[in-house]
Amino acid sequence: MFDHTASTTRSGPFGARTGTRPPGTRMYGRLPGGLPFLSLGSGEPLVFLPGLGAHNEGPVGMERWAQALMLEPYAHSRRVWWVNRRPGLAPDATIADLAGELAGALRRQFGRPVDVLGMSTGGSVALQLAVDHPDVVKRLIIVSAAYRLGERGRNAQRRVAQEVQAERPRRAGAAAFAMLGAGPASRRLLGVLGWLLGRSMYGKATPDMIATIRAEDQLDLRDRLHEISAPTLVIGGERDAFYSEQLFTQTAALIPNSQLLLYEGQSHMGTSTSRDLVSDVLGFLDAQDIAPGAAPGRSIRVSRRRDRATD
Repeated sequence: MFDHTASTTRSGPFGARTGTRPPGTRMYGRLPGGLPFLSLGSGEPLVFLPGLGAHNEGPVGMERWAQALMLEPYAHSRRVWWVNRRPGLAPDATIADLAGELAGALRRQFGRPVDVLGMSTGGSVALQLAVDHPDVVKRLIIVSAAYRLGERGRNAQRRVAQEVQAERPRRAGAAAFAMLGAGPASRRLLGVLGWLLGRSMYGKATPDMIATIRAEDQLDLRDRLHEISAPTLVIGGERDAFYSEQLFTQTAALIPNSQLLLYEGQSHMGTSTSRDLVSDVLGFLDAQDIAPGAAPGRSIRVSRRRDRATD
């Protein structure tokens, strides 16, 4: 679902650029506490928390290749650490539990605050991490996530869980993929694609996926966002079916030192595949390096040109 072209040099409103071939040795394994990781690049660490997956194991084969391809544009100037949730979650695990396990792993691995980027479900974990464990988060980037799921997002994830438990993986795929589009036409097409890919993607889904869906279903951090002390960038799509423009705006407004980038016309998937995302993320981090501690409470909105292909 992610398609970043590592061979293209791009710049965004913050002025960052991506290169072509990230240096450094790739590493795979588990962080302290058993959290699977994939690491590549060179420079200051950037912890990348992925969205919901069918399992919590580390990526292998084509999945590993796809994840590495997504990370490469960030890895030209950062050592990127893709970190999944721990396999074998308790059925009643909460997002706070996941954030606590992650915090312990990051403390032991790095021994200092690090930059954290959370995408989708990973963004939910990242927000909880910044609230409960501020000592491990240097800067925070939230992509396609907010302090809670929208009602459509909750209902869609509940249906995915129900279909997986009923051993109907094609229906689970259709329900999940349909939510990734920006409009009726793209949602129908993506729903068909999800049905076609459903057996391979969700046919061997583990209980960890169900536990994560249940945990995110209960998440609502609205009343605690003011506790986040890390400089924060929130990036959301105007037409994200899992959330809403209002949820993205409220999330940024309630975090004391935050900025908001709202991608006009973009869906949940469209935001993660946007040509602007990598340069916006790296530009935010670079700007903070030059002028740390931007004025608290300052929220900005940047509208993007509508991508007709997402309609």
